[in-house]
Amino acid sequence: MEILKFTDDHKAYRERLAAFLADEVVPLIPKCEKEHLTPKSMWRAMGKSGFLCPWIEKEYGGQGLDFLYSVIVWDEVARINFTGLAVGLHSDIVVPYVHSFGSEAQKQAYLPGCVSGDIIAAVAMTEPGAGSDVASMETTAVQEGDEIILNGSKTFISNGVNCDLVVLAARSPEVENPHQAISLYLVEEGTPGFTKGKPFEKMGWASQDTAELFFSDCRIPVANRLGNAGDGFLMLMQKLQQERLVCAVGGVFGTEAMLARAVEFCKTRKRNGKPLSKYQSVQFALVEMATELEIQKNFAYVLLNDHMAGKQVIKETSMAKYRMTEMSKLLSARCLDIMGPEAAMESHDLARMFRDARVTSIFAGTNEIMKTIIAKTMGL
Repeated sequence: MEILKFTDDHKAYRERLAAFLADEVVPLIPKCEKEHLTPKSMWRAMGKSGFLCPWIEKEYGGQGLDFLYSVIVWDEVARINFTGLAVGLHSDIVVPYVHSFGSEAQKQAYLPGCVSGDIIAAVAMTEPGAGSDVASMETTAVQEGDEIILNGSKTFISNGVNCDLVVLAARSPEVENPHQAISLYLVEEGTPGFTKGKPFEKMGWASQDTAELFFSDCRIPVANRLGNAGDGFLMLMQKLQQERLVCAVGGVFGTEAMLARAVEFCKTRKRNGKPLSKYQSVQFALVEMATELEIQKNFAYVLLNDHMAGKQVIKETSMAKYRMTEMSKLLSARCLDIMGPEAAMESHDLARMFRDARVTSIFAGTNEIMKTIIAKTMGL
């Protein structure tokens, strides 16, 4: 069943990316996992080779390619089982804020660096006491002349240590309506008053530099505001469909990588003289997982087509994010059960996949939030 139409150019891009990852990234994964950090040089290499923000127009340093090139990047990075390169976050969640809402001057200033890998982007919304609840946000932005003074902190920020540019959500304290008080600001690394915490010690995603960000009388030009004052909430809501689609499809690709390893393991490991894959109970378990994966993958691909066509599929995307990340957790556990103690060793890919899958139901809006959104669309 072919739902997404990949051309020969798409396939050539995939082959080039797979070769790049095998040569330039895979050998460094153990070091990144141990140090809980992915070197910026890896991001620059990705950018130089054309694997960051491939959809950005040539006038801003990009290639002007279609969205399927981004999908290919998510897929191939998932295949090598590496979360340190949060390419989907950078290229397809954060950078689109600058591309969609930035002034021409902002686009010229930042987009070429985002494409080249010289600028690593992060979005900062979640706070220690508010989660991702915009109405409870405490980080403030006070205008004083032609400057904005930022005060507050953000937590669980992916790319938090490496980030060169932060899309920051903050509120104007004088505006009573919490949704009309939010604006988005561009804050560069090195700005006085902006500091970063150390990478968190996490259960999974060890090589991803998730950290706290702190803003103490941090002054930025008013020109660093994205769009109009008070439009931040609407901007965030507008981009959530793509953000959650990235997470949903990422869950599919991650599960696909897990299952491929499980199938290969069961074909090559023997019990009582025959491969595990020849035992009916193992066959049925693998078949059940493959069936669930195929159904979810096809749904994800239909949503990708609708999204690329400009359709509003908020309900369906929320469903996909919820179901596909749950699938990733459940199937990683089942693969571990089938493969046994060998797969639980730190030297085996599946141990890391099992841990990395757990958080996917939490970020980009927890799956409970997804269910709340779906319930509202159903008139419940």
